[in-house]
Amino acid sequence: MILSSNELERYARHIVLQDIGGAGQTRLKAASVAVIGAGGIGSPAIQYLAAAGVGRLILIDDDAVDLSNLQRQTIFGTDDLGQPKVAAAAIAVSRLNPNVEVEMHAVRIDAGNAAGLIAGAHVVLDGCDNFVTRLAVADAALAARLPLVSAAVGQFEGQLGVFRGWEAEKPCYRCFVGEDPDRPDASCADQGVLGAMTGVLGSLAALETIRAITPFGDDSAGKLLLIDALAFRFRTITLPKDPGCGCGSSRAAQSPSS
Repeated sequence: MILSSNELERYARHIVLQDIGGAGQTRLKAASVAVIGAGGIGSPAIQYLAAAGVGRLILIDDDAVDLSNLQRQTIFGTDDLGQPKVAAAAIAVSRLNPNVEVEMHAVRIDAGNAAGLIAGAHVVLDGCDNFVTRLAVADAALAARLPLVSAAVGQFEGQLGVFRGWEAEKPCYRCFVGEDPDRPDASCADQGVLGAMTGVLGSLAALETIRAITPFGDDSAGKLLLIDALAFRFRTITLPKDPGCGCGSSRAAQSPSS
């Protein structure tokens, strides 16, 4: 796979980066990313991944664009109201970068269909808004041995983690959150969320997805970034691998490395 003269110009600011270069940009072109949720986090993530030249985006979201979404979901506009989010996002991607292929799934992802929906991806970016779905996505990514970039936001706070739980010293998502699928969810509709905060987390999730495709800098897997906009504070903590979790054996053994 080679870059055309048009692509060389489009991605010139990446290519001059020593840690990415032409080889890294070619890896981005050859990569597929599954984005779970085209909402507050998924919206900016999709835009930056498309702009970065990721060759194929698999968009998974069963929702339609609502007026209340437009405060933070910047990939949509007023004319998109009522449209399926994946369809409206695909049109936005085509305007932004026609070199990017978009695969749309206007369905709710769950434990039964997650493996099939993320099949063929190299990285999974999860920005969904409920805990049960996050567990289903995390389990499917672990079984397929796909790096999971997981981002969440609420009110003025956000968190971001990268998980490769099949590796000996790296935790999986369940090492972080535990096994309780009945944990109550607090929605943005209930608690509110600062729109720009979702942009920060979505952009950072896109950055970590790019890092997973063409590595640069320090490995972020096994760390959790916590952001508090009220306190103007970013901090990073190291997540331990839970010795009681099966991520190093049973779950991770369900599928060979991609």
